[in-house]
Amino acid sequence: MTFNPQPKHAYYRGADWEKAVRQLPCQLCGLYGQTQSSHPNWAWSGKGKSIKGSNVTAALCVSCHSELDQGSKLNRDEREYAWLRAFWKTAEALANSGKLVVR
Repeated sequence: MTFNPQPKHAYYRGADWEKAVRQLPCQLCGLYGQTQSSHPNWAWSGKGKSIKGSNVTAALCVSCHSELDQGSKLNRDEREYAWLRAFWKTAEALANSGKLVVR
């Protein structure tokens, strides 16, 4: 059986996105003022052994970010779903505020 290698991932790196994300409240619990820009931790995002996924991030507080990265309350699929939900809400909040503009 022959396996084709994965194509090289096209990473997005953007400081403006991360700055805007950190200004939002946590998109899971609503905590305001301690938000971090949370990278996805799954292979589909380009995450590798020593590299973060793209800077397409979700606004999460320290507690929620930690739970989704290393927590034991949720299984892997539940953590991925929670991150995706937070990312969607992050993008929606940025679009509604005018900070996310599609060209």
